[in-house]
Amino acid sequence: MIGRSSFFAKSVARNISTNGSRRLASTKSLKETLQEVIPAKQEQLKKLKAEHSQAVVGEVKVENILGGMRGLKAMLWEASVLDPNEGIRFHGLTIPDCQKVLPPAPGGKEMTAESMLWLLLTGKVPTPEQSRQLSAELAVKGELPHFVTQLIDSLPKTLHPMTQLGMGVAALNHDSEFQAAYERGIKKSEYWTYTLEDCLNLIAKLPALAARIYRNVYHPERSLESVDKNLDLVGNYSNMLGFGQNEHLTEYLRLYIALHGDHEGGNASAHTAHLVGSTLSDPYISYSAALFALAGPLHGLANQEVLRWQMAMQKEIGDNITHENIKDYLWKTLKSGQVVPGYGHGVLRNPDPRFIALQEFCKTRPELQASPIIQLVQQTAEIAPDVLKEHGKTKNPYPNVDATSGCVLYHYGLTEFKYYTVIFGVSRALGALTQLVWARALGLPLERPKSYSMDALQKLIKN
Repeated sequence: MIGRSSFFAKSVARNISTNGSRRLASTKSLKETLQEVIPAKQEQLKKLKAEHSQAVVGEVKVENILGGMRGLKAMLWEASVLDPNEGIRFHGLTIPDCQKVLPPAPGGKEMTAESMLWLLLTGKVPTPEQSRQLSAELAVKGELPHFVTQLIDSLPKTLHPMTQLGMGVAALNHDSEFQAAYERGIKKSEYWTYTLEDCLNLIAKLPALAARIYRNVYHPERSLESVDKNLDLVGNYSNMLGFGQNEHLTEYLRLYIALHGDHEGGNASAHTAHLVGSTLSDPYISYSAALFALAGPLHGLANQEVLRWQMAMQKEIGDNITHENIKDYLWKTLKSGQVVPGYGHGVLRNPDPRFIALQEFCKTRPELQASPIIQLVQQTAEIAPDVLKEHGKTKNPYPNVDATSGCVLYHYGLTEFKYYTVIFGVSRALGALTQLVWARALGLPLERPKSYSMDALQKLIKN
């Protein structure tokens, strides 16, 4: 693991400017840092194209085409790489690495969304000063325009929160700097700068938008707090949700949102943002499309299903929680033709490091260790893998992040299941939007894969 003090010392030393001013990296803004790293990435892409454009990196089987393109190596995504065995790495850093080196909020212990955003966008670890500078910048941009508050307030409270979130994000396109610049005419080399402004504006406004939806749907009697210029992004989000006094939930949300920020580019929401963005749609339209992908039951609703399932187990077995009772309930679920929610993953073949990180958080909180639902999650995680291995129908019998994430939210009083995907949507913006900036900086083309009908595929196989 990387020690915090030595990592920062080396990072600062590497980033001292050589232009005579010897300006420390800790004083550079996010945009200035990005301006420094883009040329090297552009050169790396140019070299890849020139020297290796015909290199073969994999093969396409019929099962890939018929199976949702699983496993195809067909997409460039700079922020993170997901290894089936060791899990996610963000620019080479594991989750424990990130927990050691990414700055927390003042007075907190968990890494902030801003520090993860900085890492995902630049590949560099920010100093605490840079992270706080970014927090201040986002807070200034954080209030919603009046027309968006009017739109959200006009929607029926029965409309799904994710539908409302997608509509609100799309409506913010009214003020898109990229769209305005594109219409008046700009150089392709400038695309990324306007895209960056849109992305930061959107990330800054997501907490206010998501909190307004929560208030309107679940607590219309409450007043909404304004954006506090002294708080970080998640500190403001928690405060606007009405949980500002709950330091434990706020810290959990910081960890949750940082961990869910990116999971490479092939998942449905990230890929949707990339696909729509490749048409040169602005970040608001691109990310609204991603949110509607995230709203699907096979993608962003999993932690709700876990919580419902664990609570149903809790109700059935009552206070007599034993390994044997949990094992019996697992088999009952499987024999009924259902899957055990929160277990398995499309890529991972070992326990999800995000699950491990959230479990470590739970172990440091006495109130969570005393929670019956968290105890049940922990005991289920000990028993379920062996049951699933015996069942023999899953490639990965281990818990993923959803096995615990919603249960902790529920314990801390955020009990509205349908809203959980909105929190996921606030988080996933960190990765999806940063990669829109890189797509513009690298000049990535319109995405256009080849499709086949079954008849054409059979003809291809014969030939």
